[in-house]
Amino acid sequence: MTAEVLKAKEELRDLIDAYAYLGDEKKISEQMQLFTPDATYKVYIGDFLAANVSGTENLGKEFAGHASQVKTYFTLNGLHIVKIDGDTATGVSFSQLKMIRESEGKDNITDYSVKYDDKYVCQNGKWLIKERIGYFKIIEARALNG
Repeated sequence: MTAEVLKAKEELRDLIDAYAYLGDEKKISEQMQLFTPDATYKVYIGDFLAANVSGTENLGKEFAGHASQVKTYFTLNGLHIVKIDGDTATGVSFSQLKMIRESEGKDNITDYSVKYDDKYVCQNGKWLIKERIGYFKIIEARALNG
């Protein structure tokens, strides 16, 4: 493995970690800078296509709308496997997401186990997300104790 490939892998890992961190902090405009302007973002819950958004302007609105309904996000990234081909790459990553929402005066937590399939491009020396498909594999919701 060349030093160039190792550097790209580290930069791509930093990219998905930045995506999670900025999402958790609800820094949507900064998070949109991690995508190409024409990026696509899809979410599947089981076989149901729950979201299909193109372009960072639309994606920013979608994320902001969702963030307005969530009190707290907490994301833990796990496995991240990438294949690099010059200035493009594909990746698979796994994340655990927790979201706290209020309903009828009580906090509820939803745990999501998510697999992401990504396509990345390197533009002007910076890796960006070109396409992200989230597969929400396991979802568990319950009242938050404490």
